Order: sequence, then structure tokens, then C-alpha cells
Amino acid sequence: MRELEGKRALITGGTRGLGKATALGLARAGGKLALNYRRDEQSAAATLAEVRALSPQSILVKADLEDEAQVRAMVARAADEFGALDIFVANAAATAFKPLLRTKPHNLSRTFNLSLGSFIAASQELSRLMVDGGRIAVVSGFDSVRYMEGHGALGAAKAALESMVRYLAFELGPRGITVNGVNTGLFDTESSRLYFGEDFPRAAQAAIERSALRRLPRIEEIAAVIQFLCSPAASFLTGQTIMVDGGLTLCSPLSR
Repeated sequence: MRELEGKRALITGGTRGLGKATALGLARAGGKLALNYRRDEQSAAATLAEVRALSPQSILVKADLEDEAQVRAMVARAADEFGALDIFVANAAATAFKPLLRTKPHNLSRTFNLSLGSFIAASQELSRLMVDGGRIAVVSGFDSVRYMEGHGALGAAKAALESMVRYLAFELGPRGITVNGVNTGLFDTESSRLYFGEDFPRAAQAAIERSALRRLPRIEEIAAVIQFLCSPAASFLTGQTIMVDGGLTLCSPLSR
């Protein structure tokens, strides 16, 4: 099915990991994509080639999401290129993984500016440039609801994003624009392996053992939920953050 035929989408962090998987899914469904990236030209070019094989009019939009002016220019350029925007997926995130007691002010500023500041700046631009009935989807993470060593700043930023989902759903709802989030458990990406390092196999096995489904997700399974939130079928779903973790966060650490 090409339920997103002709829909115009902007995805932050859209050239790697979950952002790339989401971009490919939206392209297969008929969407035209503007893929944001910050500096990895090689990965961006490779992903664009894959996406253009499915959606030839797709483009790259380079922007540093810590810079408000660049965020606003990114949204404006994507809307100008396509005529307007129907879909926005806020996927990009970054932080310094360290205990809060050792977190520096610039670490907090970077984490919150990139996650929260960029989302608000983009949403303000989208309020002018997105069509009525549009879709906004935000990628969160289970560090917003569960302790993860070194994730204090990012977990707080993600929790704040989930709150903003609820508020923006009401501010944009009168125009039929829905705003939803997707929260995930552990999945296998370059970023996950970079964070866990040599400990990734142990962490993955622990997630598998506590998951109701006894496995890690395929990245395409998470992307499919984001795609659903961007589809016409999700027209009456808004203000929600959906936990896509195979039951991982429901399991008590006391369980066998």
C-alpha cells in the first residue's frame, strides 16, 4: 500500500539508524523525503541514493539542530522545496553520557538545545508551513522512564519531549494536526553499540530475557509504528507516547 502517496516529510537524523529505516518506510509508502543530517556526508549521500530509488524527488537538508536559526531554515527549505510539509519526524538526539554529578553546564545545554530547543523551533515553523491534517512524530527512549547509567541529561530531555507531545497536540489539534511519540527499548544500531561498547552483548541478552517477546526488535518494526502515526489511519490518535519495546519496561527486575 502507498498510503502516503504524495505526502511531504522532513525527518531529523534521517540518514542513519532508526531515522534511515523510517525514511525508507515512508518512501516505500509514497512519501517525498527531506532528510536532515549534521556532518556525515558519506552516510547522507548513501542513504539519499537508497531513498531516491523509491522516491526520486527526495532531498538532503544539512543543519546543526543545536542552532535555532539552522533549524528554522531547515524547515523552511524543506517546505519551499516541496511546496509545504505534511509530516515531521523528530528523531535526532545527542548527549554526553555521564553521571549528573559530573555533567557540565555545556553538556546540559547541548542535550536540551538539540532535543527540546530544536523541536520547539521546528514546531513553530511547522505551524506556518504544515498543511491542516499534518502529522508530527517524536522519537523518545526508555531512559525517560527507567534509569540507565549516564543517561540523566538525555532521559530528562526525552521526558520533557513526551510532555511537549501532549501540549502541542492540543495547540495544533484544532487544525487536525496530530502529535505523538514513540518510546523504544534497546535495539541494535551503530549508536547502541557505540554507547554500550563491549557490554552490548550482555545488555542485549538482558533485554531479551526481560522482553515478553524474548527478542530484540528489528529496527524496521519500530519504524513501522512511526509510519503508522504518520498515516491517515492514525487521524484520531494524538497526544500519546507509544511504548514499542516488546514489553521490556513492564517486566519487574524481581522477575525470574
